[in-house]
Amino acid sequence: MKRGLLLIPVSVAIVGVAAYAWLTRSDPAPGTAPMLHGALATAPQIQRGEYLARAADCVACHTVEGGKPFAGGLPFKLPFGTLYSSNITPDKKTGIGNWSDDDFVRALHDGVRHDGQRLYPAFPYTSYTLLSRDDVLAIKAYLFSLPPVEQTTRAPDLSFPFNQRWAMGLWNAAFFRSQRYTPAADKSPEWNRGAYLAIGLAHCAECHTPRNIGFALDHRNELAGAVVNGWQAPNITADTEHGIGKWTDADLYQYLRFGHAAGHGAASGPMGEAVENSLQYLDPQDTRDLITYLRSVPARAGAEPVSVNARPDSAAASTAYTPAPNTPADLQNGLRLFESSCASCHQWNGGAPQTPYAALLGARSVNDPSGRNVMQIILHGNKMRVAGQDVFMPSFGAAFTDAEIAQLSNYVIYQFGGKPGKVTADMVAAQRKN
Repeated sequence: MKRGLLLIPVSVAIVGVAAYAWLTRSDPAPGTAPMLHGALATAPQIQRGEYLARAADCVACHTVEGGKPFAGGLPFKLPFGTLYSSNITPDKKTGIGNWSDDDFVRALHDGVRHDGQRLYPAFPYTSYTLLSRDDVLAIKAYLFSLPPVEQTTRAPDLSFPFNQRWAMGLWNAAFFRSQRYTPAADKSPEWNRGAYLAIGLAHCAECHTPRNIGFALDHRNELAGAVVNGWQAPNITADTEHGIGKWTDADLYQYLRFGHAAGHGAASGPMGEAVENSLQYLDPQDTRDLITYLRSVPARAGAEPVSVNARPDSAAASTAYTPAPNTPADLQNGLRLFESSCASCHQWNGGAPQTPYAALLGARSVNDPSGRNVMQIILHGNKMRVAGQDVFMPSFGAAFTDAEIAQLSNYVIYQFGGKPGKVTADMVAAQRKN
């Protein structure tokens, strides 16, 4: 009952903001998209569309594990219920096979689907609205070249009032503006292409920017980090302590294309998926342009700033085969778990001779006292295929209890980040349900 009462003032507030935004809104500028690089600029429409669909990582959200690509069904667990991604194969019964060009453009630009119903912004039309019509239609051409898959999309399971699609019109009035990307005249072509990629096509803000009370992106903290499905999407602003300000261009290039940069750790969770499905396939110049744009994002500390200690005393006092002496008593159980299950790959000093992807020193995950990503990767493991090789870490979710995963997580944060971890058994139990 209390939750229902709390929703009333939130709904009223959104309606009020919506009314103001509707009255003060302005029509979008038409805009044009920067050209793609090299041969892609003049490539056949389907080939361009394949590249753009990969850059947008469409397959990640529209494919369930073990399912057919683009057939939908992936659950999005939100604070107010669960949404399921739609079938975007050209199946005429359950997919988008009957959608016209204008239908498809309207969905990506305005968040309105073929039948006139409004889409929820779990589908990031709030970012895709920036794409040029030509790019949107190239993506459609590629999707329509794929085999149709008959698979019905599950209906959303949302609580009131969030299950009222008509209310998305109010949300859009408050938090959304349909507009195409217009290149900044005072910026270089490289910066503009990077901006088009980052804030439109690759929709980086959808994961790396926190949400406001209306669950819209809080642009005051653009790219300063956010929690996504229990994973911490890190700060990627120019902040030198909490963001990527101290990363070299070479570091960022390696991380975006290969999911790993020496001294910064490896990608995992949603970022690992983005590297595997999308970022590794970008034209190298597009990757460099993306870095150019990210360099310009104003420095912000974020709500939960993480400082990286690349050489903590605990790791410095260890060898590859022996841990540091005098580990605190409350971390001894975690030490024993690390010894039995982790030390052979990661080593006590974080050296990881078998693969650089296992190196832990300098990784933000092991420097974050909340331990979100450490806990998640112990629970679920990590798997991605990059540059023709498989990167794999097994899951220990079935092998360890909630208390053991908490103990191991806190030990890893101490040993390789030099910080006191805050992971509890209750936190682990909550993540098992997601």
